Amino acid sequence: MMMLSYDLTIVGGGIVGLTLAISLAKSDLRIAIIESKEKLSRDDLCVSRVSAINIASRTIFEKLGVWEYINASRITPYACMSVWEKDTAAKIEFSASDVNAPQLGYIIENEQIKKALMTLLEQQTNVTFYAPDKICKVSMGDGEAWLTLGSDKQLTSKLLVGADGANSWLRNQANIPLTYWDYEQDALVATIKTELAHENCARQIFTSSGPLAFLPLFEDNLCSIVWSAPAHEIDKLKALSRFEFNKQLSCMFDNRLGACELQGERLHFPLRMRYARDFAKHRIALIGDAAHTIHPLAGQGVNLGILDALSLSECIQANHDAGKDIGLYPQLRQFERWRKTEAVQMIAAMELLKRLFQGNDPGKKILRNLALLFADNILPVKKQFIRQAMGLSGELPAILNPS
Repeated sequence: MMMLSYDLTIVGGGIVGLTLAISLAKSDLRIAIIESKEKLSRDDLCVSRVSAINIASRTIFEKLGVWEYINASRITPYACMSVWEKDTAAKIEFSASDVNAPQLGYIIENEQIKKALMTLLEQQTNVTFYAPDKICKVSMGDGEAWLTLGSDKQLTSKLLVGADGANSWLRNQANIPLTYWDYEQDALVATIKTELAHENCARQIFTSSGPLAFLPLFEDNLCSIVWSAPAHEIDKLKALSRFEFNKQLSCMFDNRLGACELQGERLHFPLRMRYARDFAKHRIALIGDAAHTIHPLAGQGVNLGILDALSLSECIQANHDAGKDIGLYPQLRQFERWRKTEAVQMIAAMELLKRLFQGNDPGKKILRNLALLFADNILPVKKQFIRQAMGLSGELPAILNPS
């Protein structure tokens, strides 16, 4: 059987893995992508999974040529964000105009992003797609990794990149330990029709059991919700009739958008913080959810993963241009240090927010009120929050430098 040789093999064909492949389109690297699912799943009106794409990610997609392939009618820009706490006066309003920007970000269905990435990838001559397929066996040699796929194909690769999600097969095979804790919440996601128009504003209420976000979609009265609460509460919400669910949802959201009407299914998933002890090893690098998962309350998970992809791409390209072996750990250490620092800061910020807004302790409530009042009224503080949410702070890949 013929052995197929690649410089880079990306395990996982989601948004983050595909972005990495596209970022290396102009290189002469031979790239393989291995994805266990079909290349694209069906597309319908009520897609339950969406991503909040920040300004940094939009800029990356524009510079890579991806943005123009995303269906413009399914991109929902939002210029304001309203956050408040249930049963108190605590609130904060963010506006793009505070930092002289036209938007804070964009809500886009994951399938629309993947479709655009795939359209561009199919024009790329240095990428081979293996889907549906999976790695059954991997062994590390001094000069390359050896792979056997479920289709019996044999591959060698200088570097393997785990972009295969929170339960990464590659991370487990490499025996990379995880630091993790359970957020003791599940997230329920669904598409909702609202009585009042969302006016392109993202909204989030903090309740005693967790945050509930309404993210504006491509129709004036359509939103995607992310409702975080303890697992037993989410189970009860899923078991409710549609009528009862609609009633509870409208009430929990303080009727901000009037009566709510469920469209399609209610999906849910457990929320856990995960942080791989190593983002890189000999012939292996981890990006996206394979390296870290965070609470969705700030919608930063996919943006963090896209920055991982571009940071790794920069590192691979620099090593390749210098004639170095791209899979050796010393060559990957700069990427690892860089992205670990950014991930730890984001994990810490999410944990602080989650703990601050959890529970009904009177002392905490006073602290929350003061914190939100302070942040809402001190413009430099608010501006810094907005810049972080837009992905414009911290150490950024070269692609984000003004050209």
